[in-house]
Amino acid sequence: MKKNSNLIGSKAEDLACEYITKLGYKIVKRNFHFGRLGEIDIIAYDNDILVFIEVKARSKNSYGNPIDYITPKKQAIIKKVAEGYYYVNNIQEQEARFDVILIDLDKSLPKIEYIKNAFL
Repeated sequence: MKKNSNLIGSKAEDLACEYITKLGYKIVKRNFHFGRLGEIDIIAYDNDILVFIEVKARSKNSYGNPIDYITPKKQAIIKKVAEGYYYVNNIQEQEARFDVILIDLDKSLPKIEYIKNAFL
């Protein structure tokens, strides 16, 4: 089961990267880990704004809405990992935001929903 969910996650992240690249974003890092704290799926620039993007996908409707998995605890982890990204890359002053890309893989054509400023 874990292998299948890893494949789904990887496919979803590939689709998300394609999607934001078409929007003109410049991807600077995928799967950024800060120690054992956690991971940010995609880090990109939207013009001058650094964007930390969480990708959530579902392959079956029975698992519910992927947005429900971005809990306050998950948001706090993403924020801490983003602070780690600033630290590792010696970034001092940089406007940033947190976005979410939801991907429904239950259909023959994936449905992508992009939420800018999903949380603060």
